[in-house]
Amino acid sequence: MKNMKRLLSVILCVLMSVEMSHAQTVFFNVKDYGARGNGKRLDSPAIQRAIDACHRAGGGTVIVPPGTYLSATVELKDNVTLHLEKDALILGTTDYKAYRNLDPFTEGLGIEVGWALLVAVDARNVGLTGEGTIDGQGSALKERHIKEDKRPEKDRWGLRPFLLRWVRCQGVTVKDVTLKYAGAWTSHYFQCTDVTIDRVTIRSVGVAHNDGINIDGCRHVRISHCDIVSGDDALCFKTTSSKMACSDIVVTDMKMKTNQAGIKMGTESMAPFEDIKISNCHIYDTKNGGIKLFSVDGACLRNVEISDITMDEVRTPMMFRLGSRLSVFRKQEDTKQSTGTFENVVVRNVRAVAADKAQLDPPSGILVTGVPGHYITNLTLENIHIRLLGTGTEEDARRQVPEAVDQYPEVKTFGPKIPAYGVWARHVKGLKLKNVTFELKNPDARPKIICEDGDLEIYE
Repeated sequence: MKNMKRLLSVILCVLMSVEMSHAQTVFFNVKDYGARGNGKRLDSPAIQRAIDACHRAGGGTVIVPPGTYLSATVELKDNVTLHLEKDALILGTTDYKAYRNLDPFTEGLGIEVGWALLVAVDARNVGLTGEGTIDGQGSALKERHIKEDKRPEKDRWGLRPFLLRWVRCQGVTVKDVTLKYAGAWTSHYFQCTDVTIDRVTIRSVGVAHNDGINIDGCRHVRISHCDIVSGDDALCFKTTSSKMACSDIVVTDMKMKTNQAGIKMGTESMAPFEDIKISNCHIYDTKNGGIKLFSVDGACLRNVEISDITMDEVRTPMMFRLGSRLSVFRKQEDTKQSTGTFENVVVRNVRAVAADKAQLDPPSGILVTGVPGHYITNLTLENIHIRLLGTGTEEDARRQVPEAVDQYPEVKTFGPKIPAYGVWARHVKGLKLKNVTFELKNPDARPKIICEDGDLEIYE
């Protein structure tokens, strides 16, 4: 009887091994399903047929060989990896009406968004790999859109498609690919678990809202070795729903250039941000902040550690904000929340050269502010050195900073003058500065550090 059980166990293992090997080696070439790859007609129907066939077969890899594949929305399915071979280009059509929105939602400025070029919804074990490229033709798409849609820009831009969207997926891999010129956000991961993003190159500029990587209420995420140049925030963490936190996230070895923020957390912030570690990143030539951490819509932001960061030519190197904007982004499932919390955050080992021209005139290094009755708690800044322009006057040192309790979280909301050149802090408890130093190119009549309505500990 024992021998029979052992034999059955061996047979079962062999069958599972064969099944796994089959899943790993089954390939579907999009050209076998009618794709031409000449860039002259829509190949997305053929790509979709290949994906559907792969899915029906139990999973595998859909191969996109070298060529140019004009495309509208393509949807990935369970157990399917789309693999772009070197010199393969999926080129988004400029016909914005050809895209689909499989999971609409409202982003931080109040616009309905969610149209996308490549999308997966409620899928398991999906991936995008290879040395090829996806190009959304964002500028050309925008130009066509403006000609055909005469509404104000603030009302129409949401129709422009994201490049990638992953919605409520489990087991997502994006590796080695190049992502270019989205019509809106370059990539959006919403309520996904077990996500790996590795060696991805992003070049997405030319239109507004070209965020690089948006992690929105995801768990168990690993991001590494990515090179991002983006028109909007490079690496951005959001929670547009209260149902799922951003948690257990590790980011390392990143290079980021952006017209907005390098690392941002909480522009939309309904669910928690917790247990997040970001390290060994280079941020350069940013126009609106290096590290910006916010909770403004009710989220608990806690247990975040950022370390070993270099910044060059960065406008306003750091900002930390607990606010009470209290927006709702998925109105069918969420209601307005009360003010959140911001606690137990550590930023250490940062070397920054601040840009001479910034949102603040003259520039300041670090802004930290809660709102009356709601304090940023236990924020530690350690081994920080920032080089600044200086040139602040005694009049600048007397400036009062607005509370802006319910405003959009942004550096310019509190400017254009900040009365301290190094650290300006308000509504804080347990703020610790350990070996935080500033180097001035010119004299500055403002104090190095101001702390209003709070307690501050300084360690040299």
